[in-house]
Amino acid sequence: MGDLTMTYDPWSPHFVADPYPAYEVLRRERPVFFDEPTGQWVVSRHADVNALLRDRRLGRSYLHVATHEEFGRPPEPDFLAPFWNLIRAGMLDVEPPDHTRLRRLVSKAFTPRMVEGLRPRVRELAAGLVGGLVERGGGDLLAEVAEPLPVTVIAELLGIPEGDRHLLRPWSADICGMYELNPPAEVQHTAVRAAVEFSDYLRGLARRPRGDDLIGALAAVDGLTEDELVGTCVLLLNAGHEATVNATGNAWWALFRNPGELARLRADPGLIPTAVEELLRYDTPAPMFERWVLEDVEVAGVRVPRGAEVALQFASANRDPEVFANPDTLDLSRTPNPHIGFGAGIHFCLGAPLARIELAESMAALLRAAPNLRPVAEPTWKPGFILRGLESLPVVV
Repeated sequence: MGDLTMTYDPWSPHFVADPYPAYEVLRRERPVFFDEPTGQWVVSRHADVNALLRDRRLGRSYLHVATHEEFGRPPEPDFLAPFWNLIRAGMLDVEPPDHTRLRRLVSKAFTPRMVEGLRPRVRELAAGLVGGLVERGGGDLLAEVAEPLPVTVIAELLGIPEGDRHLLRPWSADICGMYELNPPAEVQHTAVRAAVEFSDYLRGLARRPRGDDLIGALAAVDGLTEDELVGTCVLLLNAGHEATVNATGNAWWALFRNPGELARLRADPGLIPTAVEELLRYDTPAPMFERWVLEDVEVAGVRVPRGAEVALQFASANRDPEVFANPDTLDLSRTPNPHIGFGAGIHFCLGAPLARIELAESMAALLRAAPNLRPVAEPTWKPGFILRGLESLPVVV
């Protein structure tokens, strides 16, 4: 595996730009292996990734069953406490019974009916943003459409005043920097500062008299503490736009590289629902999620010990030929499409219905108002791999 294109290396710009040749080799030759540089067990086949996401012998955290020391891990530095206190007050990094309780409480406010009720507003916002892009004759699709849409939707949903919304994206990006592999000290300190500022801001907001927004609805939920309310809002903001921005950029770059499929979509916008699923499969914006092994497990005949960390390769699973015919072909009418872009099991993405609406409505607006949309140049990929997306996507209309 000496060829650069065939090596698993989440820090390499070559790998980040196109991990799929390496994944093909891994699925065939090393579906489960210990990767020395990351200190993780890498799992690349759909069947294994899907099974482990549902396996209660693994968890997003181990702190409900052991201390860091008991688990063979170094204790967290004291300066990171404000960051982890905030993150662990949300549901992403906790396990049952806390996770079950939190998810049930948040689901009372974040109902499918409420989310579907947002569609007309998402459509209106998408039309306005795309209209601006068209008027200017083009621009950066990410900065001018993909970013402001989900940020505005989640900010309106939470009831964040318009004058404060410019703060959200930088806070969110700084916090999400901690999710990359072995973040440097500078990134860690930046994440802590953002966590403190964001928490303080949301606490102040939650203590004001509320209207009929989501912060008000969460504040009214019996049994949800203020810390949990703040942690949940941060999770909704981070997950609610970091991944959606990348999904939009990755999707349009995939369409531009597959002009036959883009022409099909332009001719038949009725394909949008299946197109959204296929684009999430084809170039997954969250290509990898980690889990801790709470009890020894056997994966594809390999024993993975308690205390290990596994790196579940969603992007590889979504290109597995055992599950998807012609997996490297973009087919916007692909059905069935059991991709795991939103995860599986108890941590399945709570925001998936909203993400689907945002992706579908921004796509429809762009197809309608910018039928000749095309890229100006080949974009570059951001250096991170856990949240994989483009730096920018300059287009002309």
